[in-house]
Amino acid sequence: MRVEAADRWASWCARARRAVRPLRETGRGLLGLVLPVACAACGADDVAWCGPCRSLLDGPPWRCEERAGRLDRMGTRPDVPAWALADAVGPVRSLVVSWKDRGRTDVTGDLVRALAAGARLLAPELTAAVAVCPTPARLLVVPVPSTAAARRRRGADLVALLAGGVAEALDDGPGRQERGSRARALVALRRRGGRDQVGLGRRARADNLAGRVRLARGLDPAELDGVPVLLVDDILTTGATAAQCQEVLARAGAVVIGLLVLASTPPPGAPSTLAPPPVAPGSRRFGAAAAGDLDRSHDLHSGTRARTVDSAPLRR
Repeated sequence: MRVEAADRWASWCARARRAVRPLRETGRGLLGLVLPVACAACGADDVAWCGPCRSLLDGPPWRCEERAGRLDRMGTRPDVPAWALADAVGPVRSLVVSWKDRGRTDVTGDLVRALAAGARLLAPELTAAVAVCPTPARLLVVPVPSTAAARRRRGADLVALLAGGVAEALDDGPGRQERGSRARALVALRRRGGRDQVGLGRRARADNLAGRVRLARGLDPAELDGVPVLLVDDILTTGATAAQCQEVLARAGAVVIGLLVLASTPPPGAPSTLAPPPVAPGSRRFGAAAAGDLDRSHDLHSGTRARTVDSAPLRR
């Protein structure tokens, strides 16, 4: 009798969901008339993030540390790898600017999932790096810090949300219950004061951050001794912030094994790496861009990218 009742209840719930679905779609359409939405990357109508722009963050992460000159300050390990999902140009840069500085937090979940998917592809390399650390029991995923003012303006620590998604992705998989946690996110760093990094050169960025990145209040440095750390950020430009973070963590005894970002800024004057993506109909902001020569030096995944069309500054 109980089984039959449960079956009837499940059947009723399924019918209810089917009945509500058209109403949900109608409501979503009406809401779009009142509060029209556009792709945060290219401006295409009626979608928060269109398919062609989503494809720019698909595929395996690629090494990009040679683009960031300030990463040479990363302690005694100048070969600390940095991985990116895309070039920080065109719609990718527009997406991150919209997300961080224009209130488009409706794409937060999508960006978290994109970076988490990239982290899963890096899992073998990260596991190998963790294994040689003095305290390899657990990987700490640490977000690169923003200023308190930036966090208040955005309503959340957006990079910390990226780190949380990466940690969950690396901690997932078969046998999790038996082996225990392998990775966890930790807001281990804070940044105090300093102006936005926008418009600053390589040396000025480093000077602006000098002494301003510190361990989070209440964090015992002993907790970091010998522990492997993966830094996470949105965009890698000169590497000044990442270098400061590594120095602070190294003084506490942690071992930074890498940096994972959504996108990497090409050096000034560098040509576009790949042809522009197909543009969704109705795009308002994404203009035509000339295709550049292919550059395979970073083992870029097959896909499409475009030159910068939105030069708005990105504030940290």
